Amino acid sequence: MPKKDIDLRPVTHITTDAIGSPGKRVFYIQGYKGQRTVTLIVEKLQIQTLAIGLEQFLAEVQSKFPDLPEASGEYIEANMHINPPVDPLFRIGELALGYDVESDLIVLVAREMVSEDEDQEESSVVRYWCTRSQIRAMALWGIEISSRGRPLCPQCGEPMDPDGHFCPKRNGHKH
Repeated sequence: MPKKDIDLRPVTHITTDAIGSPGKRVFYIQGYKGQRTVTLIVEKLQIQTLAIGLEQFLAEVQSKFPDLPEASGEYIEANMHINPPVDPLFRIGELALGYDVESDLIVLVAREMVSEDEDQEESSVVRYWCTRSQIRAMALWGIEISSRGRPLCPQCGEPMDPDGHFCPKRNGHKH
């Protein structure tokens, strides 16, 4: 696939969501700018890590620029689900954050996952330019949807499948 370099500056909306049943869900990030939609596949752990990192990043921006209004993070659940058709451009390998002081926009940079023998510089990149409130809402929604998965085993903390769970703390006995 040829390298793509896409800038959605600014997005009109950004979200993350999951499709499928718990344990078999696929997670996505989807951003819009006007009629253009860019959807990417992301791992659940990347969504959770992004949310934690984003709160730290926003706190750092706020401390450097104390006159900025607080980012709200409020969202309407019905607006946070991804819109079909879901045709992901690529699977995300790396996420990064940046801040443009002049436009007061956060940039979420998503770089395509490449194999070890491929050059990282040849990977596709999507930049979602968001308001601080848009990106905080996406992160909070991401935490919400990622927590709706399989229940965690009280013994080992791993997700439990509906048909049973191999628990190392119970020597493999199923619950």
